[in-house]
Amino acid sequence: MKETQFEDEIDLREIFQVFWLNRIKIISVTAVFALVSVIYALSVPNQYKAEMLLAPAQSGSDDLSGISKQLSGLASLAGVGIGDNNSTEGQIAQEVMKSWSFIEGFISKNNIAVEVYAAEGWERSTDKLKFDDDLYDVASKKWLVEDKNTGEIGPPSSWELFEAFSERLSVSEDLTSGLVSLTIEHYSPNIAKLWSDLYLAAINEHMQQREIIKVNNNINYLNDQIEQTSISETKEILFKIIEEQLKNKMLAEASPEFAFVVVSPSMIPDEKSQPQRALICILGTLLGGLLSLLLVSVMHYTGKSK
Repeated sequence: MKETQFEDEIDLREIFQVFWLNRIKIISVTAVFALVSVIYALSVPNQYKAEMLLAPAQSGSDDLSGISKQLSGLASLAGVGIGDNNSTEGQIAQEVMKSWSFIEGFISKNNIAVEVYAAEGWERSTDKLKFDDDLYDVASKKWLVEDKNTGEIGPPSSWELFEAFSERLSVSEDLTSGLVSLTIEHYSPNIAKLWSDLYLAAINEHMQQREIIKVNNNINYLNDQIEQTSISETKEILFKIIEEQLKNKMLAEASPEFAFVVVSPSMIPDEKSQPQRALICILGTLLGGLLSLLLVSVMHYTGKSK
């Protein structure tokens, strides 16, 4: 037991001696990694994050909610849903905000494909974006993206735009408070703030139109049922359900903040969200130091074994 401990002590002394004899090499390798990490950290452009806090909108008054509960059983028999489902609609809205089709429509409607996919920096003094010349020719306004399957040069695919925008978008819900955080990150703080506002307006409009279409379909269905029945009591019930549907439609059309209400609006960010340059430099230096120690140890014991 004592011999083993003694041998371990000798090995440690040998290792420290190897490190000391090769200290110049270790310091040199570490310095190179530190220099490269500093250069890399300085070359990465700043990005800014605009954030807003949202609350699911509460549609309808207490009176209308009471009527909905009274008629919900009859409406379900008629094949129409008029119950209060605000929480479900809020969750649906969050999933829609992250969906491929919604993001594709948002990019197309606002004509921001170039800013989403080809931007690589921002000039503060001129408030202008810098674009990757390998992806987009600013002078001729032509895309230079190579298709991975065909090799043809042209604009990015819908999926590539979706992935690029999704990397900048974050939608998360606080399960305790129920509040939803919407953040968009970009090289330009002004664009980050603009896009976050436009995105909120887009999801509110989308969910509003979705509700109006659903109500119109319900009304058309109920009118068809009225024409098909000759029982006066059934017609009276169906007319009441139609009246409730018309109220829901009016509320939807009069509510611009249909899905979410702004609790804390987005502001133009002053401080960058990334990169964390100090952390990059520290990690790069530590990596260089560890690799240099490992390299010296491997060289020493390899040579010793030979």
